[in-house]
Amino acid sequence: MESKEIVQMGYDCFAKKDLETFATLYHENCKIHVNGMHRFSRTYNGIGDWIQNHLAFIPTLFDEFVVEPIEMTGEGNRVFVRSTVKAAGMEFEAGHLFTLEGGKICEFCIYDDSQKVAHTMKAI
Repeated sequence: MESKEIVQMGYDCFAKKDLETFATLYHENCKIHVNGMHRFSRTYNGIGDWIQNHLAFIPTLFDEFVVEPIEMTGEGNRVFVRSTVKAAGMEFEAGHLFTLEGGKICEFCIYDDSQKVAHTMKAI
């Protein structure tokens, strides 16, 4: 599978709430960087850390949370995705940068509108 296909599969799994398959797309020692200054802003070390300490909280903090890719550009082992992020009372465009090695995502940088995220979570 090409890098863009792996990344697209991740968005598809996330939309279906299939975190078991989603996790298999990531290298076990991956780094996930979440921008901003809210309670989930930090670097996560490994897919388990990210799922347990960030993704697991999304359903309780955001109603109707959806991430949809708009445009995907890939070159070599890097894929950049322009996406929309929506939830009740929140909508913005985000940039997501993926780096892959050996057919797995080893680094994911999330450039969201962290101010809107924090406001929706009532964390400001």
